[in-house]
Amino acid sequence: MVTKISVYRYDIIRTSQILNGMVEDMLAVGNVVVVSRDIAVGWFKMPEISIPKEAAYQIINDELMLDGNPRLNLASFVTTWMEPECDKLIMAAVNKNYVDMDEYPVTTELQNRCVNIIAHLFNAPLGDSETAIGVGTVGSSEAIMLAGLAFKRKWQNKRKAEGKPYDKPNIVTGANVQVCWEKFARYFEVELKEVKLRWVLCDGSSESSGDGSSQVIAQYYQLIRLGYEGYRNIMENCRDNMLVLKQGLEKTGRFNIVSKDNGVPLVAFSLKDNSCHNEFEISEMLRRFGWIVPAYTMPPDAEHVTVLRVVIREDFSRTLAERLVLDIEKVLLELDALPSKVSAKISVVEEKEKNGTTLVTKKSALETQREITTVWRKFVLERKKMNGVC
Repeated sequence: MVTKISVYRYDIIRTSQILNGMVEDMLAVGNVVVVSRDIAVGWFKMPEISIPKEAAYQIINDELMLDGNPRLNLASFVTTWMEPECDKLIMAAVNKNYVDMDEYPVTTELQNRCVNIIAHLFNAPLGDSETAIGVGTVGSSEAIMLAGLAFKRKWQNKRKAEGKPYDKPNIVTGANVQVCWEKFARYFEVELKEVKLRWVLCDGSSESSGDGSSQVIAQYYQLIRLGYEGYRNIMENCRDNMLVLKQGLEKTGRFNIVSKDNGVPLVAFSLKDNSCHNEFEISEMLRRFGWIVPAYTMPPDAEHVTVLRVVIREDFSRTLAERLVLDIEKVLLELDALPSKVSAKISVVEEKEKNGTTLVTKKSALETQREITTVWRKFVLERKKMNGVC
C-alpha cells in the first residue's frame, strides 16, 4: 500500500529540491501555501528518499486521528491520564534506558523505592533492615512471564536439591485468572490447574530487560504525590461515578446490572430483553459517539449471556457518566426504530429434507447469536453506505 500526501504550508523560510524535483517546494515568509508534488510513501518498506519532517509528521498525525480517544476507551483498566507535571517528567526521561544502571543511578534508585513501597503495601515479610527485591516491567504480561519463570526456576532448584523429579511443574490459578497466565503455562511448559481461588501470591525475583525510564519515574511521582489519602480519594470518586452510571442505566428500565458495588469500580450490564437487539449492537453504535464500550460473551457454560462493561477510571467524571447514559438512551431509541435482527433474515432452525420428511435441527444459543450479529453488522454497514458519512 502507498500513502499519497501533499505538504500544504510551512512556518519557515526554505527552498528545497529533493531528487531532481520529485519533491519540490518553494516557501516564503510566514504561513504561505507551498508548491508541492505528491509524495508516495510505502506502508511496509522504507522509502528510497527522504521526505520533509513536516510531511512525515503529517502522514503519521493524520492516521493517528483515526484512533479512538483513550479517555473514552471504557474497556481499559490502564491509566489514560496523568497530571501535566507528571507528563513533563515522562517527556524529560523518554530517552533514558533505565537498565543502564551505571549511567542512570538516580532512576535505578527511584525504581528500588517503588518496589519497596509496593512491597510494604502488600505487607511483604521484611525485617527492619531488609529491602525488597523486584523489577519494573513494561506491563502486566511481561511481569507475569518473568515472575512465572523465576517461580519455575526456584521450584526446580528446590526439587533438584531434594533429589526429586523436576520435569513436570504445575501452577494453580483461579478459573477467572488473566489470560496471560494461560500463555505463560503454554509457552514455558507448565501445567495449569484451575480451581475456584480468588488470589494466588508468590515470591520471586527476575532480571530486567531494556526499557525506558519514563514509566518508573511516573509511578514514583504518583506514589509520593498521592499517598494513601490521594489514592483513597481517587477510588472513592471512582466509586461515586460508578454509582451515577449504574443508577442512570437502571432508570432506563432496559438493563440488568450484573456487577457488584464493591471491588473494582466498574459497571457490567446486560439487556433485559435481547430478543430483538443485543449488546453487540449497542457497543457498535456507541462508537459513533466516540465511546469504546466492549461487549463480551461469558465463559463456557454461560456463552448465551452477553454483557457490556464500563471501567471507571480517575479521568471518567460524573459529567462523562451522565453523558454516556444519554448516549446509550439515544442508541436504544434508534435500535427500537430499526427492524429486529431475529426477523431480519435469520431463523433459529434449519430445515433439512431427508427421505420425504422434514428434520428440524436446533442451533445453540451461541451459534444463533453469532449469526444474528453477523447479519446485523452487514445491515448496519449497508445502511451507513446509503446514508453517507460527512
